[in-house]
Amino acid sequence: MDGTAADAATPLRRALADGVTRIIAAVQAVGAQNPVVVIDGRSGAGKSTLAQALIAAWPLEAPVQLVALDSIYPGWDGLDEGRERALEQVLAPHADGRTGLWQRYDWGRGEYAETHAVDPALGLIVEGSGLLTLGTARMADVRVWLESPEPSRRARALARDGESYRPHWERWAAQEDAHVAAHAPARCADVAIRVP
Repeated sequence: MDGTAADAATPLRRALADGVTRIIAAVQAVGAQNPVVVIDGRSGAGKSTLAQALIAAWPLEAPVQLVALDSIYPGWDGLDEGRERALEQVLAPHADGRTGLWQRYDWGRGEYAETHAVDPALGLIVEGSGLLTLGTARMADVRVWLESPEPSRRARALARDGESYRPHWERWAAQEDAHVAAHAPARCADVAIRVP
């Protein structure tokens, strides 16, 4: 990494580290052994990086499970359906003390594949664009919204996913715009993180 890239990454790392600290404090305040954290934000905001850092710093003795909506969305037009599947198959069962079962979407084949289980006795992190609504907020103990400017998000997302994402950026962003307009996810959050 050259000096310019390292300089740009430092504020990002600081913002995410501060976010992890705040989320951990919120998780500890819940006082449960199986708390649920939902993380929303537009593409490239840093949700996956934040989730991995949160797993590494998880404050409870039992491990935490992660479900990323990127594994559930049914393709490039599936933001809303991915959220609904996460609500019905992951969040609602966990809240009811039942084992959740969700299927991974195979983007290459264009169909759902193997099934994964979610243990209701363990903590849970669910992250993805379009996730935070009043409905999903009721199923979560800690609700997180990441905010980041479009140029930074786009640069990170395209660096991560390369040319396969470029033709779909506007298509996906339109679904995110509709989600923000309909559900005001920032207002549903108790932890808001501004990422450069």
